[in-house]
Amino acid sequence: MEPFGWIIAVIAALGVGFAGGYFLKRYRNEVARQEQQLKAQSIILAAQEQAHTIELQAKDEALKAQQAAETELTHRRAELSREDDRLLKRRTELDHRMERLELREQTINKRQGALDKRTNDVEKMYSQQMAELQRIAQMTVAEARTVLLADTEKGARADMARIIRQIEAEAREEGETKARELIADAIQRVASDHVAEVTTSVVPLPNEEMKGRIVGRNGRNIRAFEQAAGVDVIVDDTPEAVTISCFDPVRREVARRSLAHLILDGRIHPAYIEKVLADEQRQVEHDIIEAGEQAAFEAGVAGLHPEILKVFGRLKYRTSYGQNQLGHAVEVARLAAVIAAELGADVEVSKSGALLHDLGKALDHNTEGTHAMIGAEFAKRHGISPKVVNIIASHHHEVEQESVEAVIVEAADAISGARPGARREDLEQYIKRLHSLEEIANSYKGVSQSYAIQAGREVRIIVRPEDIDDLAATQLARDIAKKIEETMQYPGQIKVTVIRETRAIDYAK
Repeated sequence: MEPFGWIIAVIAALGVGFAGGYFLKRYRNEVARQEQQLKAQSIILAAQEQAHTIELQAKDEALKAQQAAETELTHRRAELSREDDRLLKRRTELDHRMERLELREQTINKRQGALDKRTNDVEKMYSQQMAELQRIAQMTVAEARTVLLADTEKGARADMARIIRQIEAEAREEGETKARELIADAIQRVASDHVAEVTTSVVPLPNEEMKGRIVGRNGRNIRAFEQAAGVDVIVDDTPEAVTISCFDPVRREVARRSLAHLILDGRIHPAYIEKVLADEQRQVEHDIIEAGEQAAFEAGVAGLHPEILKVFGRLKYRTSYGQNQLGHAVEVARLAAVIAAELGADVEVSKSGALLHDLGKALDHNTEGTHAMIGAEFAKRHGISPKVVNIIASHHHEVEQESVEAVIVEAADAISGARPGARREDLEQYIKRLHSLEEIANSYKGVSQSYAIQAGREVRIIVRPEDIDDLAATQLARDIAKKIEETMQYPGQIKVTVIRETRAIDYAK
């Protein structure tokens, strides 16, 4: 029984242990709960105190805000009271002013009535006076105005014409004097020979038998020569000479040299013709380059592109009115340099523009357009300065002249072409130019007669005085000169003289 007793004792001890642990745990939980209740009560009390404090602060702030609002309201009420007083005072002043304005308006109305009455009386008197004036003058107001305006215009036009003539005479006298001195000095300093060289197209023959050898059997030689040279060979009745015809002056020169060489050599057949033409072509190209370089050297213009010199040298074989164009270009460059130096302009630009001003004439056989624009475009492509390009393009006024050097080159070009012996034209062109001058003059209203005189360098125009007055005569001369410049080509310049003559005729009976 002892082992069972020990077990029972152990069990009883365990039961007592468990019961004790349970009650101990319960006691601890109770203590913890009571502590938490105490903490909660303390927190609630603290919150209540804080809320009471906040409530008191809010009441203080609300009281302060209320007091501030009442103070502001009192201030605003005082301002409104003062504003009401000012408005009342202003209204009183406006009422007094309105009363004064009403009194003034009544006074003005009375005066306006008196003025209206007086105006009516004046208009009535004016109408009576105008009617009386028209009765005495026997013309209406419109007719009198027309007569007065006509007399005024006539007097004004006469004064204008007189003033214009006076100003033009003074400017012409002073300008012509200075221009004569400058041009005379330039021409004397250049002092070049008359340029009368003409590119010939006639090849002399030693005898008439040479014509047959040139033609060859059944025309074989002449056909081969024309085809290879690109020219026309004219074998006519001219004794001991044949004529070479071609628009290209360089090609014509090659053909002329080749034919002269063949005539001297005596061997004229197709194979040899081609060889001679090739040799002469190379020689002419070499001469062209040398001519361009020599002309640039003589004109004192350096730094030109080789292509420009090559093309420029072709002018050696081109003429205008019998004047060699390469010599003309050098002469214009020298004249332009002298004039530019005298006027204080850019001498180098003037020389370059003058030397190249007719560059396009070496190209215009193969290019469409005027020689001025063709030359300007070619110069621009090869590095010529814009100022010189403008001189080339504007020397015939196809574009606006942008510098004084352009005007100088134009003047130098005219001097070179207009001096005696520089250029010539055939009889047919001369007569045609005279007829054209008279036709242009006769095409204007009021022209009675016109005469081209001084070998076509002047046209005198007689006008009807009843159709053209002094001012219109001045304008007519300018219009005709401008039309001649635009429609005709001629060397030098043409003077336009308009003559207006009034004659008074009566008879004694």
